[in-house]
Amino acid sequence: MVSVAAPLDIDQLHTFIAIADTGSFTRAADRIFKTQSAVSMQMRRLEERIGKQLFAKDGRGNRLTAEGEKLLNYARRIIRLNNEAIAAFDDNRLEGTLRIGTPDDYADRYMPEIIGRFAKTHPNVELYIVCEPSTSLTEKMQRGELDIALVTHNPRERQSDVVRTEPLCWVTSANHPLRENAPVPLAVGRRDCCWRQLACSALDADGRDYQILFTSWSSTVVTAAVLAGMAVSVLPESALRPGMKVLTSADGFPPLPPVQIGLMKRPGLSASLMNAITDHITACLDNISIGQAAVPDDLDGDVRSFTPRPPRHRPGHLMPGW
Repeated sequence: MVSVAAPLDIDQLHTFIAIADTGSFTRAADRIFKTQSAVSMQMRRLEERIGKQLFAKDGRGNRLTAEGEKLLNYARRIIRLNNEAIAAFDDNRLEGTLRIGTPDDYADRYMPEIIGRFAKTHPNVELYIVCEPSTSLTEKMQRGELDIALVTHNPRERQSDVVRTEPLCWVTSANHPLRENAPVPLAVGRRDCCWRQLACSALDADGRDYQILFTSWSSTVVTAAVLAGMAVSVLPESALRPGMKVLTSADGFPPLPPVQIGLMKRPGLSASLMNAITDHITACLDNISIGQAAVPDDLDGDVRSFTPRPPRHRPGHLMPGW
C-alpha cells in the first residue's frame, strides 16, 4: 500500500509567509489577525510536518534558515495557485475594463507576468494597456484617462505608492573599455527625466566631465548604445544584461540613489478592481530578484550569468525617469 504524505496546511503557509515578510512573529500576528501564541503553534506544527527548522533567532527578530528559504518559494506558489483555483469557480468574479499605464521598459519586464496572472484569476476583466513615459502617464492619470499607472516614483513631480526599491547602477559595455581621461559619453532619457538629472548631478558634484551623446525615450535605443560600447547609462540592478559592466567608485563613478517604482491609482476606481490588480502587481514585483535577471559575479565585474524565467521575466531595461 502506497503511503500518501499529509498535505501542507494553507493557513500555516499564509502565516509562514507573513513571518518571512515581516521578520517577526509579533508583526506577522498583527498582519494576519492572530495571537502570537497561535502563530508560534502554527509554525511548530509546520516545522514538525516539514521535519526541518524553518527559523533562527536574529537579535529580536527571526530569520529564515536555508530550509526556510527553500520552503518560502514553494509556499508562495502554493498560495498563488490556491487563490487562482478559488477564483476560477467564483460566480461573483470581477467584470469590466481596467486601464493600465506603464513605460515600455516596465511593460517589457513586468507586464507579462502581471497580465498572465490577472487574466487567470479575473478572466472577465478587459485590460487596456498604455505604454508611455511616466510624465505622460501622470498627465493621463490627472485627466482620468487611466485607472492604474506603474511609474518611476518621483515625489517632486507625482504622488505614487512605492512598490519596489533597488540600487541604481552605472553601466557600460563589458567588451568595449571606456577611453581614459575623456568625458563620459552618456545615453540617457529626455531632459525632464529624473534619472538623467540624477546622473548628471552626480557627475557634476564629483567634478567628472561628461557629454550626452544619446537622448531617447526608447529603452531599446539606449540599451543598444551601451552594449555597442558607445555610451554609459544608468540601470537598476535587476535590469543588468549580459555584455554589461557595472561601474563603481573604483572606476571613478559616484554612487547613485536607489530606484523606486511607484503605483498611481485613480480616485473612485472600484475598490475590488483596484485591490485585485494592485495585489498582482505587488506580488509580481516582489517575485523578481536579481538572480532572475542578470547577476554580476561581483558588482565591479561583467554580467556573466543570465537566467530569465520564461516567459515571465524577459530581460528588460529601465530608463531614467520613465
